Amino acid sequence: MKNRIRNKSLRDKIISADEAAAIIKSGMTIGCSGFTPSGYPKAVPLALVEKAQGEDFNINILTGASVGSELDGALAEAGLINRRYPYQSDKNLRSSINSGDVKYSDIHLSHFPQNIRYGHYGDIDLAIVEAIAITEEGWIVPSSSVGAAPTFLKEAEKIIVELNLKQTLDLEGVHDIYQLADPPEREAISLVQADQRIGSPYIKIDPKKIEGIVITEIEDEISFAAYQDDISNKIASHIIDFLEAEQQAGKLPKELLPLQSGVGAVANAVLSGLCNSNFENIKFYSEVIQDAVLELIDCGKIDIASGTSITLSESGKKQFKENIDLYKDKIILRPQEISNNPEIIRRLGSIAINTAIEADIYGNVNSTHIMGSRMMNGIGGSGDFARNAYLSIFVTSSVAKGGKISSIVPMVSHVDHTEHDVDIIVTEQGLADLRGLSPQERAVEIITKAVSPLYKDKLLDYFERAKNRGGHTPVKLNEALSWHQRYIDTGTMK
Repeated sequence: MKNRIRNKSLRDKIISADEAAAIIKSGMTIGCSGFTPSGYPKAVPLALVEKAQGEDFNINILTGASVGSELDGALAEAGLINRRYPYQSDKNLRSSINSGDVKYSDIHLSHFPQNIRYGHYGDIDLAIVEAIAITEEGWIVPSSSVGAAPTFLKEAEKIIVELNLKQTLDLEGVHDIYQLADPPEREAISLVQADQRIGSPYIKIDPKKIEGIVITEIEDEISFAAYQDDISNKIASHIIDFLEAEQQAGKLPKELLPLQSGVGAVANAVLSGLCNSNFENIKFYSEVIQDAVLELIDCGKIDIASGTSITLSESGKKQFKENIDLYKDKIILRPQEISNNPEIIRRLGSIAINTAIEADIYGNVNSTHIMGSRMMNGIGGSGDFARNAYLSIFVTSSVAKGGKISSIVPMVSHVDHTEHDVDIIVTEQGLADLRGLSPQERAVEIITKAVSPLYKDKLLDYFERAKNRGGHTPVKLNEALSWHQRYIDTGTMK
């Protein structure tokens, strides 16, 4: 334990998860580490569920992004969450949000830490963070994510540390913790290359705020399998062909511009496909480092992978542990306020690849809501990148529910990313390049290139009739959302 808790005075702070849970009082606002189920507290939330059984008890939970079932799922199922910010992916929590039992606010992830410091969500009573070590000074060495933990630790009145022995000490040195001053004291961020380090490898705190240290051995939840299917591989092929054509046209350098991607099958397929491309010395500046990033390191294509979280499948975790020295030299973990920072994204000229639930014929994208009303996960960091990237690419399967839903519709049922922030829309059918096109030209490009044959004629018919109304962006208001209503009424958009 000496190599984990290096500050001798803090070794007396070791307590059980039950004792830590007893510190938590109803009504508290708690900031928890974690980002896209990685590096989040587990033992204390589970102990809190046991402690609060049968009590009239609720708390407000803030995290960097989504976390695992030991936190979001267990607390939501027990009915202990009053408010939740800013992004989630747990089915129990999602159900509670859509029923109105949990008050949820969806927030751009780059904005969130500053909003905390400005007090938009009230005072932070307690921070619970996962760490791999505590330094001689009493400072925190985070585990597999950084997220908003630096802000939580700074703003919280008290701190509980979950020291996770299952998280390897080899992660020490991967982190680059740089914290922004708030306006009007903020200065320009000196990060001009994705591989730069501008901070320190630990989070500086006042160790007197540490109320307890809980020793845990609970591993991060596996949130996804790094599978790739035929649809995701086709989408990846379209994107890689496009990037190669952009390079040949002199619009991109051979090493590309720094890549950002969401998580899941399509993202892994796109990144994996780059191993067989002509691109070299690729830089990755994103939020989540996932399996395909390790693959790119293995095939010698990637120079640096900068993010705020390492989130891997079961096989990816094994691969990471077996080759930790190789990956450690290539990976940097930063606070989400830096990984998602608009200033840096714009400066680096990022190529952003994110997922849409649906898009409409003019290029507006819905990435959060099902049929307009029901929250799925949240906007996450997609808006941070889409609004500031050199290229903003959104991907989706052309249909869902076995063809009963078209992912390209006359009008999206909820707008997260307007047509002004969307350059490219890709489905397995093809790639629609919207740059420089008028709304009506965009409609033709999207319908002809990206729509499933099941719905292409129907969308062309709608568009032609909408044009008869005239206007810059023709819309038939009485029909624009009729496809969604038809699905709600009959179970299909056909």
